Amino acid sequence: MKKEKVMGKSKSRSPLFINEGIEALRKKGSRILTEGKIKHPVASLMKGARVIRSMKDLDRPMVTIVNSYTTHIPGHAHLNVLGDLLRQELESLGFTVWYANIGGAICDGIAMGHFGMKYSLPSRELISDQIESIIVAHPCDAWIALGNCDKIGPGMMNAMARLNLPALYLSGGPMLASRSGNDFITVYEGLGKRAANKMSESELDALAETCCPGCGSCAGMFTANSMNCLAEAVGLALPGNGTITAEVWADETKTLTKLNPERIELTRAAAGALKFCLEENIRPSDILTRAAFDNAFITDMAMGGSTNTVLHTLALANAAGVDYDLNRINLLSADTPCVCKVSPSRPEVHLEDVHRCGGIPAILKEISHSGSGWVNLDATTVYGTIGDALKKRLVPDGDVIRPVERAFTKDGGLAVLFGNIAPNGAVVKVAGVTEDMMQFEGPAVVYESQDAALSGILGGEVKDGDVVVIRYEGPKGGPGMQEMLAPTAAISGAGLRAALITDGRFSGGTRGLCIGHISPEAAGGGPIALIQPGDRIRIDAKARSIDVLVGEEALSRRRVDLPVFEPRVKHGWLARYAAHVTSADRGAVMDI
Repeated sequence: MKKEKVMGKSKSRSPLFINEGIEALRKKGSRILTEGKIKHPVASLMKGARVIRSMKDLDRPMVTIVNSYTTHIPGHAHLNVLGDLLRQELESLGFTVWYANIGGAICDGIAMGHFGMKYSLPSRELISDQIESIIVAHPCDAWIALGNCDKIGPGMMNAMARLNLPALYLSGGPMLASRSGNDFITVYEGLGKRAANKMSESELDALAETCCPGCGSCAGMFTANSMNCLAEAVGLALPGNGTITAEVWADETKTLTKLNPERIELTRAAAGALKFCLEENIRPSDILTRAAFDNAFITDMAMGGSTNTVLHTLALANAAGVDYDLNRINLLSADTPCVCKVSPSRPEVHLEDVHRCGGIPAILKEISHSGSGWVNLDATTVYGTIGDALKKRLVPDGDVIRPVERAFTKDGGLAVLFGNIAPNGAVVKVAGVTEDMMQFEGPAVVYESQDAALSGILGGEVKDGDVVVIRYEGPKGGPGMQEMLAPTAAISGAGLRAALITDGRFSGGTRGLCIGHISPEAAGGGPIALIQPGDRIRIDAKARSIDVLVGEEALSRRRVDLPVFEPRVKHGWLARYAAHVTSADRGAVMDI
């Protein structure tokens, strides 16, 4: 495989111009290094790093593995093994391989509940920036990203759109559910049960010791697995990327785990797919079209994914230069039945069950037969088209993945609400909302932070029928839009019939009538900042509306008295992020 064969003129639509270095990278790839005056100095350094054996190796196409291996996150603790396998496979295919590990990978579960969670969403931008830095400074012809969890995968995919070299995303796979069928979210809900004296301390200890049996992204349809599944639907990953578990049980008693052979095979297949993309000159701009984003959101609706997928998919569309309106999501939802519910919406079902029943191709195939007409089977992917993944005989099992005529709901698992609280939209995971909560009205119980809300909920301040309002937790206000699993799990664990609305966001593990991403946020002067304790709030998830029942004249008077927002963080990276981050309805991307 000669370098000249694979570095032709791109057939992609014109990607966003960023700077001259990225333009040169898109046009020349590794030839920036191997055909210029710096060829020999570069060769000497690459020889010293054991990347090449001789000058002849510079004639081979160069690819880069970008791995986010770390033991900070169970979803990433095995990526060093997969990375080594990937490097070996790429070398066997005739590539010169660079291998980079990036930092900035944060476990939302470990960061949850303390100040560190404010760094989680901003880390998505850091990851994209690191990859841009590495690949522009060390030009290659194609690259493959090996990641898994909440912000890492989205950050990697954003970098793919930004750089527009042939590229592919490969996840480490989901975690197995525990032997007793529990997962990480069970522990958080256990905290609420413990606070309500529905669980003993020893029972909670036992739950914590057993709910995460090994490596992989947490076992339910939380944010990491939702995005890994959507990577398939948008076309940047191979089928099985989101559902093949990281490990399998190594013994019949389910006490030991080992690396999943199917995940190993997917890793090898990913190397072959990258070669295909390079030879066919398939680039992210060929893949990331409006049709691809439609396919991603349709999948999201059909499987009841995390609300964070809206945030991350909008950010990816922004990086790809695709203008995607939030109202379009409701149009898709209206024609997309929810045929699959996974933990937390259905605690007994996990990603391993979805994979056993055909995975994302099975879900998309069923939806494509529903008559909605939105699914685009001709959309380009890193292996061909979406339709290629649906050629196998995939029949819904009737339980984990239902046929359209017996769907959980006739419309999708996510919805965007609008109203005088959220003029620019808010997001709710309707797949996790019970029918009796779809329309809800109650008095506001207002908190200015997540910590204050959690203390209030655990302290008994919230009663059945209340609407908890948590504000100043948006992208600027938090800053960082930290996830709020603790308050939602506390409400669920305590058995309260209450709603929660916020300009912040929720974990993919959240269930119940929890509405996030309210835009504009309080820190930007959004109407959520005007709500006062006791105000009646009406939520109609079916009608896609959310309103405070206060007249416009009264709201205008309150706005006059609203104090100017004072940033909570004034120094360091987080302060720079807060100064430049946009609102949630734009994906919380940076404005520069």
